Amino acid sequence: MANPVSYGMIRLQTIHTTGGFMNPAKILENLDIKKGSKVADFGCGAGYFTTSFAKVVGNSGRVYAIDILESALESVKGRAKLESILNIETHRGNLEKQGGSGLGDKSVDIVMMANILFQSELKDDILKEAKRVLKKTGKIVISEWKDDVAPGEGFMYRVSKEELKKLAKDAGLVLEKEFDAGGSHYGLVFSL
Repeated sequence: MANPVSYGMIRLQTIHTTGGFMNPAKILENLDIKKGSKVADFGCGAGYFTTSFAKVVGNSGRVYAIDILESALESVKGRAKLESILNIETHRGNLEKQGGSGLGDKSVDIVMMANILFQSELKDDILKEAKRVLKKTGKIVISEWKDDVAPGEGFMYRVSKEELKKLAKDAGLVLEKEFDAGGSHYGLVFSL
């Protein structure tokens, strides 16, 4: 695991998500993703979920890969090019600020957040930004580290499932579903 890098209030850290930490197939099977959907991958990193979403939504859909690190976005672009995926758009943004995603109000069907809330003290601001860009019928999907997993230093802002439920409720979100996102992660789906 790489050393954390600070940027504003977010602690960024490279997290290896293969080998059982998180299971993208389990997460995607818990979503009703339609061809033509628009998906925002908040804190996309190297595109672990981005390319999977892009394949599911098809050429008529769009995936917005958003990260604060330009190097992460370059990785997404490279991966998309390698796999000949043309429906991914990258945005450099600060998700802790209103409008920081660079997306319009009520513009996406799904907001995906995998392993980003534990890195921030401003979890409620990230949730507000997700809510702002979500269509009225959309879903916010969040996957975070389980409480009983000790992945190492740099996880001081970890958010428990119960804490996240409360934060989401305070943000005006409704819990729709809970699911197991892999051996080390839990998953929650919220709506407006």
